[in-house]
Amino acid sequence: MTAGRARRRPRTTSAILRYAVATVIVLATTQAPARAAEPTPGLGQSIAADQPLATGRAELATGHVDIGPRYVGNRWTLLVHDGTKARPVWRDPDEALLRVSDAALQTVPDDPAYAFLGVDAGTRVYVVPQTQNQNVVWLGWNTQDPRVMQTIDRGVTLTLLGVRGPGSLTTYLQSGNFAAPQPLWRSADSTAQPFWAEVNTHTHANWVFTAPGVYLVAVQASADLVNGETVSATRTLRIAVGDTTSADEAFAATADLPAAGQAPAGEDRAADGEPAATSTTVLLIALAGAAALLAVGLVLLLLRGRGAKRRAEQERAAAVSEGQR
Repeated sequence: MTAGRARRRPRTTSAILRYAVATVIVLATTQAPARAAEPTPGLGQSIAADQPLATGRAELATGHVDIGPRYVGNRWTLLVHDGTKARPVWRDPDEALLRVSDAALQTVPDDPAYAFLGVDAGTRVYVVPQTQNQNVVWLGWNTQDPRVMQTIDRGVTLTLLGVRGPGSLTTYLQSGNFAAPQPLWRSADSTAQPFWAEVNTHTHANWVFTAPGVYLVAVQASADLVNGETVSATRTLRIAVGDTTSADEAFAATADLPAAGQAPAGEDRAADGEPAATSTTVLLIALAGAAALLAVGLVLLLLRGRGAKRRAEQERAAAVSEGQR
């Protein structure tokens, strides 16, 4: 009976080992926020601390535009950095309309690498390109406001919380003509989608809209500060796609998008004010704990198995010795 238990022990040990390996694999592949590196050369810029916050509505149809975190007074928020004129200014997203004109129309390549766009090859879509097209607004993001750089710890998490529009929006990076695309945001995905931007980052990406019309895009910027606090703000970008889309309609548009500090309805997200990556961190900690428990269990089982084996060998030796008498 003891020997039988000893023979069965390796099967149990093997099963636990498989579970431990599976847990480690899950732990290693658990989705974390994408990292938005700076793949395009020539994006060097600096932002002066005294750049003003402009007031009044503005339509930005060409030229350099970023979204980025900034302090207004002592309030952390997300603004539009308007570099379309000789003197850059910051704008409230409620008063800044991004116009994606018909000059942005491109054809989806016949290449499976672009299947993530969710449209057929040959379809005409509106593309704000990663490399500047002088006839199209050039949209990116930055984490370069001087006070932001002084106060944040390492970087900012930018999260797509929701999109309302007549078509889909996809944002992706692509380093060179032969590198694989790196999707960052897809409005077709119902979950919140974070990516990480290092401090003092200035990056542009490809923004693809599948149909003309008004798009409202809810974006959250959150960060841990060097003083241990956490800040977060959610703002809505207004984007008019196509030459004939009405600016008045775009400014008047409303949608049931997440308010500041809120996550989409039905999402199992962190509490208000927590960074977008917090839920992932909690999951990683839980998985690490499970892996540790499995490892401890495996060690104990191995020790018990060796003890059982020794006892079985001692019993067999005793039986042989007894038979020789």
